[in-house]
Amino acid sequence: MIGALTLIAGLWLFAPRTAYAHCDRMDGPVVTLAKMALEKGDVTPVLKWVNKEHEAEVRAAFGKTLVVRSKGPEARDLADRYFFEMLVRLHRAGEGAPYTGLKPASGEIEPAVAAADKALASGSVGPIEKLVTNAVAAGIRQRFAHALEKKKHADESVEAGREFVAAYVEFVHYVDRLYADAARLAAPHGEPEDAGSQAPHEH
Repeated sequence: MIGALTLIAGLWLFAPRTAYAHCDRMDGPVVTLAKMALEKGDVTPVLKWVNKEHEAEVRAAFGKTLVVRSKGPEARDLADRYFFEMLVRLHRAGEGAPYTGLKPASGEIEPAVAAADKALASGSVGPIEKLVTNAVAAGIRQRFAHALEKKKHADESVEAGREFVAAYVEFVHYVDRLYADAARLAAPHGEPEDAGSQAPHEH
């Protein structure tokens, strides 16, 4: 039960969404690696962040950036920014997500994203498994309790009935979305979803 809940929660929480993405930030993994690549003059490390069809474009842009950034400090800053923008844009395109510009380094990363990075760095999935499982379990319990309480009074008046319906819809949509996303997003990142995958129901 816990394992299944963790899988569903993880796939839902880490699906590409603008609100939780950190790959478009100046202190995110894409730009951080791009800075290192420019300093070393080796584009290879950043190529993993884009799809194969974009590799040639990245290589060409990298070469131009190296030439321009050698012209002086101002040219260097402009060239680096151009490369960061292009790289993040192509990475986001590979995710099927829109590019909305580079975001400043805030020093604050969403707890789930920070835990995911830490898990990969440490080689231990335990802490993030606990974080995600607890968050989703709490969400299910809260919505269930609210809907159950409203159900007890649903027949007392039309208004009470409407309050139950609203709570019911919120509860059912929440758990249905978790399950549907788990089934739909089980394919490797960036690959097309199975046309037969289950979609959330409407109520």
